Amino acid sequence: MDDLLLGWRNIWRNPGRSILTILAVAFAALLLVFMLSFQLGSYEDMINASVQLNTGHLQIQAPGFNEKQEMRKTVRDPEAVLHALKAVPGLTGVSPRAQGFALAASANRTRGTLVIGVRPDTEPDVSTLPGQIRKGRYLEKTDAGKAVMGSLLAERLRVGINDEVTLLGQGKDGSVAATVVQVVGIYKAGIDEFDRNTLQITLRDFDEAFSMNGDAHRIVISADRLSIAEQVRTRLESLPALRDLKVLGWAELVPGLRQSIQMDLFSGLIMYLILVIVVAFSIFNTFLMAIFERTHEFGVLMAIGTRPGRLVRLMLMESMSMTAVGLVLGMILGAGLTFYLSAHGISLAWAQELMTQYGISDRLYPRLSWISLLSGPAIILLITFFTALYPSLRIPKLRPAEALRAA
Repeated sequence: MDDLLLGWRNIWRNPGRSILTILAVAFAALLLVFMLSFQLGSYEDMINASVQLNTGHLQIQAPGFNEKQEMRKTVRDPEAVLHALKAVPGLTGVSPRAQGFALAASANRTRGTLVIGVRPDTEPDVSTLPGQIRKGRYLEKTDAGKAVMGSLLAERLRVGINDEVTLLGQGKDGSVAATVVQVVGIYKAGIDEFDRNTLQITLRDFDEAFSMNGDAHRIVISADRLSIAEQVRTRLESLPALRDLKVLGWAELVPGLRQSIQMDLFSGLIMYLILVIVVAFSIFNTFLMAIFERTHEFGVLMAIGTRPGRLVRLMLMESMSMTAVGLVLGMILGAGLTFYLSAHGISLAWAQELMTQYGISDRLYPRLSWISLLSGPAIILLITFFTALYPSLRIPKLRPAEALRAA
């Protein structure tokens, strides 16, 4: 305790340099807390936007369907699966889907498309797409022979509300799947690939046209929140009703999104590391100069019997005291800034077109977590400790007689 108090007093022997060092550490900590909160928060927004639009947090499929989406790889008796899922806590929505590729033909044009059979009464529980209708309406439970499609697909087929589209594909049993549907709604999800290539009909119509015999290809599941999705997945995998099926998480369903997040996080970590190294050099310079300036003082202390190890410990306490003050100040300011912007958001209107490609809003909200609050400052503390240790280890090499002659 005496060494700590002595080290604290020594910091203020040169208040200007000490304050600048503390502010440098505080600024680095503030940036790391805020930027990590912003970066991790934006990832959560991207994941939620993607899974809420189409895939859900989790899906139940037949083994191998995700790798090779063949019509015959189905979830048999989906009603039994849905019944088993009722006992699982943490679910906010469950809905079956079936899908198949077909040639969509209007009076003027044809185009290949992914036809998705949905249950209109439960689809809003797992997807935001019903709220993305720009013209007309979404499918209803009692609909027969109706369809909704993406805006870009409607443009390419040159169809509008109440126009008819012929679908021609292959059924599960290899037979020809053919039906005529009337367009009752056009949606715009904001993701061009999805708006260009998808069309939805009721699961009942899909079952009849594609000879599904009551089977489904996916059971789409929405969890209460992203953070518990893996816990829910573990519970699902233990259900006897799902023994012959596979439970997939969002990372397996949207691998491209996961890879984009990993690449962005890696590039961000490089920038954060550069910032920490700059701060570390500031600490290094401060204590190297302090040792040069106090060489005579160290010589006197060593001449009267002070052990070099105690002097090293004293210098490290000075370093860690300044670093701790800067980190606490930076963490408080960074947390305050994050809390403020988490309530008001950060407008990225200038990048609206880019953001819509990910299906997310142009206003992002950073989210403070223990990881974003502590990981950056912990790295600063670790690196600055070793940065201060190197010049401090010069002290035991000093010879008292030579140190006393230093100016």
